[in-house]
Amino acid sequence: MNIMEYIKNNILVFDGAMGTMMQKKGLQAGELPEILSITNPEMILEIHKEYVAAGSDVVSTNTFQASEYKLKGCGYTVEEIVSAGVHLAKMSGAKYVALDIGPCGQLLEPLGSVSFDEAYELFKRQMIIGEKSGADVIIIETMSDIYETKAAILAAKENTFLPVIACLTYQQDGRTFTGTDSVTGTITLQSLGVDALGLNCSMGPKELLPIVEKILEYSKLPVIVQANAGLPQIIDGKTVYEITPLEYAGYVSKMLEAGVKIIGGCCGTTPDFIKEIRKIADRQAAVVISSPLITVVTSSTRTVILDNKITVIGERINPTGKPKLKEALKSNQIEYILREAIDQGKSGADILDINVGLPEIDEPGVIAQVIKKVQEITSLPLQIDSADIHAIEAGLRACNGRPLVNSVNGKAEVMAELFPIVKKYGAVVVGLTLDEDGIPETAEGRYAIAEKIVLTAASYGIPKEDVIIDCLTLTVSAQQNGVLATLDAIKLVKSRLGVKTILGVSNVSFGLPNRPLMNSTFLAAAMGAGLDVPILNPMSLEMMRAVDTYRVINCQDIGSANYIEKYSDSNNDLINQAYINKANSSVNKPPIENQSGNTLKLIRTSYDELEELIIEGRREDAAKQVRTLLEAKEPLEIIDECFIPALNKVGDGFEKGEIFLPSLMMSAETVKACFDVIKEVKGSDGPSTSKGKILVATVLGDIHDIGKNIAKMLLQNYGYEVIDLGKDVPVKNIIDAAKKHHVKLIGLSALMTTTVKNMKITISAIREAGIECHIMVGGAVLNPEYATFVGADFFVKDAREGVEVAKRVL
Repeated sequence: MNIMEYIKNNILVFDGAMGTMMQKKGLQAGELPEILSITNPEMILEIHKEYVAAGSDVVSTNTFQASEYKLKGCGYTVEEIVSAGVHLAKMSGAKYVALDIGPCGQLLEPLGSVSFDEAYELFKRQMIIGEKSGADVIIIETMSDIYETKAAILAAKENTFLPVIACLTYQQDGRTFTGTDSVTGTITLQSLGVDALGLNCSMGPKELLPIVEKILEYSKLPVIVQANAGLPQIIDGKTVYEITPLEYAGYVSKMLEAGVKIIGGCCGTTPDFIKEIRKIADRQAAVVISSPLITVVTSSTRTVILDNKITVIGERINPTGKPKLKEALKSNQIEYILREAIDQGKSGADILDINVGLPEIDEPGVIAQVIKKVQEITSLPLQIDSADIHAIEAGLRACNGRPLVNSVNGKAEVMAELFPIVKKYGAVVVGLTLDEDGIPETAEGRYAIAEKIVLTAASYGIPKEDVIIDCLTLTVSAQQNGVLATLDAIKLVKSRLGVKTILGVSNVSFGLPNRPLMNSTFLAAAMGAGLDVPILNPMSLEMMRAVDTYRVINCQDIGSANYIEKYSDSNNDLINQAYINKANSSVNKPPIENQSGNTLKLIRTSYDELEELIIEGRREDAAKQVRTLLEAKEPLEIIDECFIPALNKVGDGFEKGEIFLPSLMMSAETVKACFDVIKEVKGSDGPSTSKGKILVATVLGDIHDIGKNIAKMLLQNYGYEVIDLGKDVPVKNIIDAAKKHHVKLIGLSALMTTTVKNMKITISAIREAGIECHIMVGGAVLNPEYATFVGADFFVKDAREGVEVAKRVL
């Protein structure tokens, strides 16, 4: 029986931790677990058989880290490791074998150096050989980056016929390392066409239970949970997990009752845990869950549900009628486009339209570039807007999240071409009510096309909640009756089809004076007729007033709270002035003269603007501002007055969960660009900006350096000189570098429980060498108790805490 058929009526039991069992059987610190499938196959087969004997339906192959990056230099190829891993799993006697795919080991762009396509190829290589070797299913697990997960899912779907299970790993704040919350993760994963989804690792079942409940609320697919055996503790120098098999099984029972269909264990779980899980699974009937039928789009960190409210799409990133944007696209002035994105977000847009359609450019290449860059500076979901099928697919592939696609229409050829692409990437699609005969004059004619689009979409597996109908705004100056037909068609689509509606509002006023008045009046009429998603200029005060007012009338603005806050007498003048000033840009300010009086006020204003640019992650504009400021101020003044306050604000937002790792990294990259300007203008002989030296390294045997690299960047941005020794660093190298550079602070990183002992050995050697310095440690497996065990002075949970330690020590 196919594994997915089995899940329909049964609870599927996975195995427990492979690493924990390897350590029990003698895995050495720093030893690469995957090569044991070749060098010690008896150990791996024994572990698999123990899990099968305990009741596992599925065993996962010993291939979690079998990517080119992680196997480099081990002496074996990806193909050899994966085929050996699958072979041993099949010999275990398990019902099913899951090809285990973990993260590639490097952060993807823009947070790291690995491109989406490079990650895709890494996963593709593992998956092709895994299917050829006989795996029954692919499990993509312990993923903290939803974009990397997308690369893995597409690699699986495009190159194998195997079912795909995808698991993210969530932190205590309910988000992944890169900021994806459980609702966003669930919506995005299931839209990409996986067969089951869920979470694994990071915490114990008690801590994961609230996240599991939220996933079950939105998932249309079977949900998998593989929790750790609680949190690790150090007892007699050994790593011990706090939860017993019986306690673990108690939480498993709650999860199964809530609707979880696939259950297993992660770090710290053993065959004893699986034995107890098996008992629960055998007496617990599978629970059928149902999720709400909602229209929803996502970015990597934000979900926008379009039901029962007005959702504004910002229209300004579209070259039609915009000569400045046309020139920006032709000359690759991305910063201009980023300003448009940021300004629209500040003005109230919920989604951003991305349209780069110009005949003079490579539209597929440009739209992918623009989408990637816009995603760096905003958390808003995107609408990919193009008449070019190749541009649409390029945009869908580049998009980090679940976008809206604009558009399909009622032409049979267009639907046949676009619907398969929409289905493949799981997007929401806009349907225009026109066909081979053009735009019908009557509301009934447009409704008929809308119905055809919805029914045809369903035949491709696209449900009606993922289709939004555009009844098309005509120009009232030339087609007055046509505009009335638009409003009537909206009413028909809403009442008969029950789908969401969308309109490009400003089309109505072409050729008329006082266009804002006409636009806002038509918008109000359209919302009254049932319009859900207006595409408009959110920087238009009249338009946004109409939206804000209607949100009170339709009960979206509960208690009129937003309306009162925004339009009270004390705020109204500020709003008007804010809209007047929207077009002003800091990069267009006059040069700063080195004199007193008004110039000091201008400098202070420029400091504030630079701080805002850093917070927004606008590298080019920030670099220009620094170049101007250097005409009047010294580098250290700019660093202390602008860089540090901006980074502190970003860091505070990060600590509070208001912003997430991508924003933190973009601000750090922006400061780096500013430092480059300082070095260029002042030269290497200029005043030193260093606040002290810090040595960082990932300890011997550990090949993970993502967290270390993030800490390094942030420390550099705060003005510290960082000596980075890399990963898998021998103890002697750390000691020699510490002596050579006379450092007063060392930062050590470890991600694997097997390498924590090497951290202790390293710290002991540093102390024995007589090096007078403080040591801070960090990494996913560490906690304050571990830090004390290894002899460190400070435990830092993230890069921001590392900066605070540096301030304290240096």
